[in-house]
Amino acid sequence: MSPDTDTARRLREGMARGVLSFPLTSFHGDGSLDPDGFRAHVAAQLATGPGALFPACGTGEFFSLDEDEYRRVVTIAVEEAAGRIPVVAGVGYGWAQAARFARLAEEAGADALLVLPHYLVAAPQDGLVAQLEQIAARTRLPLIAYQRGQVAFTAASLRRIAALPNVIGLKDGHSDLDRLQRLTLAAPEDFLFFNGAATAEMQARAYAAVGVPAYSSAVHAFAPEIANAFFAALRDGDPGTADKLLRDFYVPFVDLRDRVPGYAVSLVKAAARLRGRPVGPVRAPLTDPSPGDLAALETLLGTGLGLVGAAL
Repeated sequence: MSPDTDTARRLREGMARGVLSFPLTSFHGDGSLDPDGFRAHVAAQLATGPGALFPACGTGEFFSLDEDEYRRVVTIAVEEAAGRIPVVAGVGYGWAQAARFARLAEEAGADALLVLPHYLVAAPQDGLVAQLEQIAARTRLPLIAYQRGQVAFTAASLRRIAALPNVIGLKDGHSDLDRLQRLTLAAPEDFLFFNGAATAEMQARAYAAVGVPAYSSAVHAFAPEIANAFFAALRDGDPGTADKLLRDFYVPFVDLRDRVPGYAVSLVKAAARLRGRPVGPVRAPLTDPSPGDLAALETLLGTGLGLVGAAL
């Protein structure tokens, strides 16, 4: 079995077992990396049984890490996972810089890479495919493409990237279910698909209906009790519990998230701090929540945890 096939198998098994964890990157109050805090956070995430670990991605503020910090973050994640679940590290920017991060992740022992949307410019389909081709040619690690923002593949382009030997999957952040259905139908049978919508639980049932049941959960980074309860409700066919969690926690959380750009990460980090997790502040250009929004978050977090029999 090739490394690509083995990693895809492990990811598929993990996706069926639990949510995908995207850990926060810990910083000290002065903005410097806090490796000890990150190690503690990752260990706590692993203890709650996620299907895979995705360090240094969007929720982990990949865009704010330099190469030395990135290496330390991925290394710590690999050490803590200790082979129990796959570790998929984020890479991004243009293909040349993405290849540099890919080498660092490979040296650190990552199992695969999530290719985040490229930097700034819009590009035609041939260019989107070429970006993956260039990265794939420079790493032995399996790749998962992430379509979001300026990256959106057509069915024809999906067939082209799926034909690359080490491209094993696609994470979708557009929530265009018509397009996504076309992509799933165009893909090889063993190609992996992930729901990467912001607060993915909100659309988890809709994604599952077009053949994409696996999803990443930012909520898992601060309230794995809530995230795991929702995952179990979907898995076990318990719409009553799923609806209650959506109505009383997820919808108000999304309403709060949408107040300020960047709150998709800032609120997650603030909620983790409210629970005593050593994750620290966000880095610029993100900003931490205002006092009023932080108070609303604390109230909402208490409500959500209460729904699943947990405490703040």
